Amino acid sequence: MGAGGARAAEHDGHRAGERGEVAREGGDRLGERRHGGRGIVLIRRETEHRGASAGVPSKQVPLSAFTPGVRDWFERSFEAPTPAQAEAWPAIAGGEHVLISAPTGSGKTLAAFLWGLDRLSREPADHTRLVYVSPLKALSYDVDRNLRAPLRGIGADLTVAVRTGDTPQRDRIAMRRTPPDILITTPESLYLILTSQARDMLTGVEAVIVDEIHAVAATKRGAHLALTLERLAALCEHDPQRIGLSATQNPLEEVGRFLVGPRRTARIVDAGVRKPLDLKIHVPVESMVEPDAGPPTPVAAADPLDPLTGGEATRKSIWPAIYPELLRLVRAHRSTIVFVNNRRGAERLALRLNELAEEDIARAHHGSLAREERLVVEEMLKAGELPCLVATSSLELGIDMGAVDLVLQVESPKSVSRGLQRIGRAGHHVGDVSKGRIFPKFRADLLECAVVTKLMREGRIEPTVVPRNALDVLAQQIVAIAASAEPDAVSVDELFALVTRTHSYAELPRELLENVLDMLDGRYPSQEFGELRPRIVWDRVAGTIRARRGARQLAVTNAGTIPDRGLFSVVLPDGRRVGELDEEMVYEARPGQTFLLGASTWRIEDIGRDRVTVSPAPGAPGAVPFWRGDGVGRPKELGREIGAFSRWAVEQTAATLEAGYDLDALAARNLLDFLAEQQAATRVVPSDRTIVVERFRDEIGDWRLCILSPCGGRVHAAWALALSARI
Repeated sequence: MGAGGARAAEHDGHRAGERGEVAREGGDRLGERRHGGRGIVLIRRETEHRGASAGVPSKQVPLSAFTPGVRDWFERSFEAPTPAQAEAWPAIAGGEHVLISAPTGSGKTLAAFLWGLDRLSREPADHTRLVYVSPLKALSYDVDRNLRAPLRGIGADLTVAVRTGDTPQRDRIAMRRTPPDILITTPESLYLILTSQARDMLTGVEAVIVDEIHAVAATKRGAHLALTLERLAALCEHDPQRIGLSATQNPLEEVGRFLVGPRRTARIVDAGVRKPLDLKIHVPVESMVEPDAGPPTPVAAADPLDPLTGGEATRKSIWPAIYPELLRLVRAHRSTIVFVNNRRGAERLALRLNELAEEDIARAHHGSLAREERLVVEEMLKAGELPCLVATSSLELGIDMGAVDLVLQVESPKSVSRGLQRIGRAGHHVGDVSKGRIFPKFRADLLECAVVTKLMREGRIEPTVVPRNALDVLAQQIVAIAASAEPDAVSVDELFALVTRTHSYAELPRELLENVLDMLDGRYPSQEFGELRPRIVWDRVAGTIRARRGARQLAVTNAGTIPDRGLFSVVLPDGRRVGELDEEMVYEARPGQTFLLGASTWRIEDIGRDRVTVSPAPGAPGAVPFWRGDGVGRPKELGREIGAFSRWAVEQTAATLEAGYDLDALAARNLLDFLAEQQAATRVVPSDRTIVVERFRDEIGDWRLCILSPCGGRVHAAWALALSARI
């Protein structure tokens, strides 16, 4: 990046030094937090993966601690342990808390499980001893299926049960009567178990595996999980071993602290390797300002006057040029995943690809589809029956999708880590090249794509920031803790100790905890809160809290963090679930209307208080649904890099950008035109050093003020609120 190029070199040099550093136990401490007179030492191990033939330890060394049956099965099934497995097994066998960082397909899930399977098969027991927690329900079912092969191979007579929101009530009752050896669950379901009478099945847990921990660490959902893990530790006879599985994160030490809290030590096994990437940013039009200047495509010709059919404008729209390119690439490969940034986009794109192909070649996959629907399309892609899956973040994490040849990303992935996760779904196995093609939707999006792909190649991932002292989550967990202790009272001192054992609340002042207890006990700051019911009784003399009547039901019916938006369940007349719709769309809908969900058409039969009853309407045209709050904000670090790149790139040639930023010829030319036009209009481009305030007249002649910066929506939203208040 000119100036940006020097900065990139300096940044890379710093990271190279950081990644090559190996902490000495008790000596050089990589990140230490003092709490209660004790510290956390995060010991980082670095391994370099060079393939099966070189740099991989011999089988005998990491496998020597396993029983002969497990050793024989592994040697029959695999050529050699992966670096993640070779580094992790000695630490896991020694009972240490371990964070394993490695890319998808590196065997880290087996690394976490195999020692536990070996120990459990040697020492049978009548209670649950191993808990696996996944942030995705789909990943839980995936792991359950993938565990069958090693269990069968080592001849272990172990029971495995899955407990998620989709688990039938009869299975939950059976689980409580006969606890499984291995419980596979989600953060919310683990919270529910600990808050109900079923928690007795977890008193003997010896180890907890937290998969895809990076997906929750930087959210309030992570704070909720951290408290749940401490509640589990307090319930168990011995502090369970914690094993975290993470994609490459920056810094890993912060994720390690999140996993174990401030009073435990975690060993970090960094087997992260930079997967070889085959990337290209593709713009299929001469000008992104006037994309319809060329001859019309079949899609554009089909509905030139109807901008609402698929939800996108067809005049001055790039979509009619993108669809044929996507279809061409899908047909040129055996299996393709197309990633978009929102669920409406997934539905719309699947519909358009099928219309253009005149056959069903694509299906939508997102979190608002029911599990049964998602499983159907996942299995179709794995079996080769479906050439293309159009997905949101629902497929970012480590769900086994088999061999995916190509990933297409429509619009910028909005962060480097998300881009690596998505493109990494192609070439799932270690050493495979991940092939990805990125299609920007507009010129500012093209600018972001160029910077994101450069940072992806350099492995410069945005820092993980763990939210601290989320009081809404704390209040929810306090009610659950009080309810689960009935009829006994909970000591406030013990409650404070439990909460501050988590990294998320390690610095929580006692005064803040007492403020939350005041609120839950009904001591509100004004009469405006008078309608809220107290949920606990706080005995300030005895220093204890008790749950009030109805607290348990409240805690159980409100598992998980407060949702950002309301969703209506979509069900068939017999009660089977199809998916979810945004409450705002349901408000605008009427019985008899048709809409798309999962690239299938459904007719609304009835709209209830919290659900929409539908019937299949195959072949009927349907509206593409929308979900509010799907927008993804840009991290501030990426905003700074975009600003530095803009300042440098405006003076460069198209050939320079093509060579260094994975842009095709049309993309490079469009990007330079975009920056040059902005410079001509305002003399400077918005950058990491310059905020541009532009005044102009709108269509009716009124003056408008526009503030231009690369900081992104998260920063701009706060600015907008502040300016609105002043104006």
